[in-house]
Amino acid sequence: MSTTFWIILAGAIATYLTRVGGHLVISRFETIHPRVEAGLNAVPAAVLTTLVAPELLHAGPAEWAALIVTVLVSLRGGLMAMFLAGAAGFGV
Repeated sequence: MSTTFWIILAGAIATYLTRVGGHLVISRFETIHPRVEAGLNAVPAAVLTTLVAPELLHAGPAEWAALIVTVLVSLRGGLMAMFLAGAAGFGV
């Protein structure tokens, strides 16, 4: 088997163990402190920011237009609509 296969398999196993480990750790607590819950709720926005911000540093007018459309759609349509608009806008 190729090296690529083993790298993909190792990445999949590491991802699975990370996700399962997080669930196991959190499930041991009966209640989660509100500050911890707020921090966990902020993680998706932080990850999205780290993915989008570097692209915007070198962006042209088309990318800025896509960002504006994505923000407007997210304010109106919710999270799934935002991801679809962003993928369509940045994919062009």
